[in-house]
Amino acid sequence: MDQDRSSAPLDVIAAALRRERDRVGLSLSELAKRAGIAKSTLSQLESGAGNPSVETLWALGVALGVPFSRLVDPPKPAVLVVRFGEGPYVRSEQSNYSATLLSACPPGARRDIYLITMSTDSGRQSVPHIPGSVEHLIVSTGRVLAGPADDPRELGPGDYLSYPGDVPHIYQALDPGTVAVLVMEHV
Repeated sequence: MDQDRSSAPLDVIAAALRRERDRVGLSLSELAKRAGIAKSTLSQLESGAGNPSVETLWALGVALGVPFSRLVDPPKPAVLVVRFGEGPYVRSEQSNYSATLLSACPPGARRDIYLITMSTDSGRQSVPHIPGSVEHLIVSTGRVLAGPADDPRELGPGDYLSYPGDVPHIYQALDPGTVAVLVMEHV
């Protein structure tokens, strides 16, 4: 997989952060505090600068009470094809893990779909997402240890796992080049 492709467009993230922060009526300082990030970092992101990690965007989404996809997803045409190696994606700063948004939750529905790529390393520790979130993971290639941090399961190609996304959870590739599809369900 080509790891040199560009990240999620910063202008989309900047506009989404300003829009969602205004929607909930939070100051820059208050949102930064709730997300556990520096106010200067949030200010840079809202101005279209910086290089946000998966962890930063998830923390902001939780603090705003919105799915991760609402912060990275540009407007989509009626018919959409996302070719492998394309689409808005962000990398983890904690492990060799990236998430590509394949489909955001449309109005009235409550799910987002991601293509997850992982390499064998220390794995990714994920903090709880918005309350009521449920994650559905389908392994395409390789093997992965995933699920709630206190009860992860080993999965291989074709295996499916569903678990609460609003509790600490993990993803750890057991084979190099592990690929999975993640469906995030929001209530």
